[in-house]
Amino acid sequence: MRTRLRWGVFPMLTLLAASLFFFYFNDSSELSLNKCSLLPYNHYWLTSKRIVTPQGVISGAVEVKGGNVVSIVSEGDWRKKSKTGQVFDYGEDVIMPGLIDVHAHLDDPGRTEWEGYPSGTKAAAAGGVTTLIDMPLNSYPCTVSAETLKLKLAAAEKRIYVNVGFWGGLVPENAFNASALEALLNAGVLGLKAFMCPSGINDFPMTNSSQIKEGLSVLAKYKRPLLVHSEIQLDSQLDIEGDPRSYSTYLKSRPPSWEEAAIRELVSVAKDTRNGGPLEGAHLHVVHLSDASASLDLLKAAKNKGDSITFETCPHYLAFSAEEIRDGDTRFKCSPPLRDAANKEKLWEALMEGHIDFLASDHSPTTPELKLLDSGNFLKAWGGVSSLQFVLPVTWTYGQKHGVTLEQVASWWSERPAKFAGLDSKGAIAIGNHADIVIWKPETEFNLDDDYPIFIKHPSISAYLGRRLSGKVVATFVRGNLVFEKGIHAPDACGAQILATSKLNSGGRIQEILAKAWKSGLSGVLGD
Repeated sequence: MRTRLRWGVFPMLTLLAASLFFFYFNDSSELSLNKCSLLPYNHYWLTSKRIVTPQGVISGAVEVKGGNVVSIVSEGDWRKKSKTGQVFDYGEDVIMPGLIDVHAHLDDPGRTEWEGYPSGTKAAAAGGVTTLIDMPLNSYPCTVSAETLKLKLAAAEKRIYVNVGFWGGLVPENAFNASALEALLNAGVLGLKAFMCPSGINDFPMTNSSQIKEGLSVLAKYKRPLLVHSEIQLDSQLDIEGDPRSYSTYLKSRPPSWEEAAIRELVSVAKDTRNGGPLEGAHLHVVHLSDASASLDLLKAAKNKGDSITFETCPHYLAFSAEEIRDGDTRFKCSPPLRDAANKEKLWEALMEGHIDFLASDHSPTTPELKLLDSGNFLKAWGGVSSLQFVLPVTWTYGQKHGVTLEQVASWWSERPAKFAGLDSKGAIAIGNHADIVIWKPETEFNLDDDYPIFIKHPSISAYLGRRLSGKVVATFVRGNLVFEKGIHAPDACGAQILATSKLNSGGRIQEILAKAWKSGLSGVLGD
């Protein structure tokens, strides 16, 4: 009798346990089986004394459910509120919208020995970057057609840890082919990128102002931007003599007049983007502005006249100056080049006064061999600063002497880039927005050395290695999923591909489509 009772009870207990498991795991506020996240919940609260919102920095709590921000409450209201869901208190740590980097080269497919989606997006997550937009060159083939975009999308499938969008390329072969450009735009690129000088990649040739104007005529119908590398080679600087290991030799080979010449041509085209102009609806964007003299003045004047034009600079132009670069240290080579300390201060002034629209990394890695770290030849080394993981602490560290605020960092790295790229549900901690969030400690200092967990493929080529920085990233949430915390990434790469949804968007901004759903790790398509 005792034996029969024992074996009769066990099935009942098993059934009861299974029932409890079912109800427990189907409650959205409780545990969920989701390898996309280090956090086993999809309904929770984040609390902090410093939450950066569009209304300012508050002490309170952010409620996240189903991948979105569903409520924001101040500290006083939080104490009175009846709460459901888990609560995670971050004390004095800053809760801020995740960074949006609109200018990064991840070199995938085709040159994954340079970077690649897995390492690049892990580095992004570790740096608080929740969305990045991948440039069309340095991968192979370059993204200059609907067909080559498909290769990008396939390469990113199940290999990205953060949101990734894509720029297409404007090159001579498609500039006068409206149907080819429309096919590329209809396939989902968020805009186009062009070079006014050799790009360094043979299959991405440079364009002239006539080709740029043709591209803008197509982009005007779609209300999507054209990003331009604005340098024009001037014959007088092509044959520079001097020690190739000396940074001053490289600096002379690529003077501010190259930027000025290109931007002068661009603003002559940009005047047609004014209201009522033949290119109304088109938008020009100058990437990585380095020259804070004539080039900056031209751009400021164009804006004042009503031209549809914006421009960015990068943290390395705000952190480094030519005077500190040692002979042979090619980690600092980029184009346009890092200029002198006085120029750097003028860039800070333009940023603080609101003339520079936002910041972007221009993460442009390669292999140590192509960086020529051994020979130190500035004239032949690959140009590009490897920086994706470090842009938040770099901006904060070097901005302290200029009085940079948390709100300004959020504006330069989240709010304005989101508006520029048309990502209406990102860029701010606001009700209804995606829960793309970074949590970081502005006051915490750390040494960026061999002991620090670095996730870019080739840490040795980064110009930031060896620096002491402040502003340590604690955790990164993407669509509510905790994708990075204290050196650890989520088990699965569940990043979302961001594509433009409409063919001809008469509404004036692009919308976002997630090629992969974040909610509970399910596959599918979610629209805004």
